[in-house]
Amino acid sequence: MKAKYGLWQWLQQRGNAWQDFFRQEASSGIVLLVCALLAMAAANSPWGDGYAHWLHEMLFLGAGSWGMTMSRLHWVNDGLMTIFFLVVGLEIKREFLFGELRSPSAMLLPIAGAIGGMIVPAGIYALLNWGEATANGWGVPMATDIAFSLGVLTFAAKDAPRSLVVFLTALAIVDDLGGIVVIALFYSGRVEAAMLGAGLTVLLLLWFLGRQGRAPLWLYAFGGLAVWYAFLQSGIHPTIAGVLLGFSVPAAPTEEKSLLAMLEHRLTPWSAWLIMPVFALANAGIALPESGLAALVSPVGMGAFLGLLAGKPLGILLGVYAVVCSGAGRLPAGTGWCDFAGAGILGGIGFTMALFIASLAFPNAGDLMTAKMGIVAASVCSGLLGTGLFRLGARKSHS
Repeated sequence: MKAKYGLWQWLQQRGNAWQDFFRQEASSGIVLLVCALLAMAAANSPWGDGYAHWLHEMLFLGAGSWGMTMSRLHWVNDGLMTIFFLVVGLEIKREFLFGELRSPSAMLLPIAGAIGGMIVPAGIYALLNWGEATANGWGVPMATDIAFSLGVLTFAAKDAPRSLVVFLTALAIVDDLGGIVVIALFYSGRVEAAMLGAGLTVLLLLWFLGRQGRAPLWLYAFGGLAVWYAFLQSGIHPTIAGVLLGFSVPAAPTEEKSLLAMLEHRLTPWSAWLIMPVFALANAGIALPESGLAALVSPVGMGAFLGLLAGKPLGILLGVYAVVCSGAGRLPAGTGWCDFAGAGILGGIGFTMALFIASLAFPNAGDLMTAKMGIVAASVCSGLLGTGLFRLGARKSHS
């Protein structure tokens, strides 16, 4: 009986640990990393051609005449990723209403760091690709991957001040907002005004009904599908529909009772544990060229690599430094410039958003593959350097 109870207790403990693992947003980066490694292994295996063919094979989804045909890769990037961006929109709205970005003083440091962390990497890429056809990829090194960066921070600095975790989280959220604006303004196609107007009309109707408390969840589901289709046909990238739909979801005076919180709570696990891993499996398959890593020294590869690895931490630190020196803000208690340097380096882990923007910026398969190499190489180096810096700081503090 005692042995049976001991086994049950052990299983229960393991189950609780597994639940705790899934409750942590940062830990989704582990699954993302595994899927990225699987995709790269598949792309460079004897089955690499079959992997690429399967992704680009056309697939019909729907019933009868009500449906669409796109490649599997487009269904992931234009379909599933819309749900990911819907969750991003919900997160951004929650942070501004209830979270760490609700007060101007709390917003100042991460917003300044995020702006610097977008301008400097884009500038580095633009300089390296000046006058080239690939200059359009300047948006690639602008984004920070929140799952990976928080995952590495959790691993590298277990005792990091909460204010530093909040800073990196808020910075990544503002980064996402900047990336959304860049996608909407610079990486969408020719605009069909009628379809865009139809999509915006449905969004306004949902927003109005939500404010009146007359928009049940099923209405957002069908309305969101209509908005997605309208944006897809309008030339505006359909993921923008997801963000705007997230902004339109109403929030109650208390966070817990709002439809916003309920929808985010339901969709976040699907986004973290299904959509992002599937995106990695579909987009991280980098077939290394015969020249190996030599392709990385091209303007595209070095623009993405240096933009993330050097431009991100430099831009973030410059933004924070400008705020502190102006007297408009100060470093949180218990943190120093070394902590913010480490957070800035982790900001160079681009991955999800960077890969997504690269897929929009480069119609040429060779340029896209080179950009992906730069993104992955920079993300790995940023993770290792950030880990080393935090571990070194922890060792000095305990000595």
